[in-house]
Amino acid sequence: MAHGAGWDDPSQMAMTDSALKPEETARIRALLAPRRRKERMWPVLAAALLAALSALAFATAMILAPPVVSHHVVQSAPM
Repeated sequence: MAHGAGWDDPSQMAMTDSALKPEETARIRALLAPRRRKERMWPVLAAALLAALSALAFATAMILAPPVVSHHVVQSAPM
């Protein structure tokens, strides 16, 4: 196979010589890249609100509930 004149040395060819246009390549890469999903904040806030409300409800129940044992354990223990 015959080589064209001037193409014997690969260093003569510039590194940027390409049949692909850089703008089009960038556009294709942007279209093929996975889309970034925005993180939604409302599920996290809803979970935090639920945890806070249940903590307040349990604290209120602990304060307002009557004691389970109405007599002292020491008095009913055998001697």
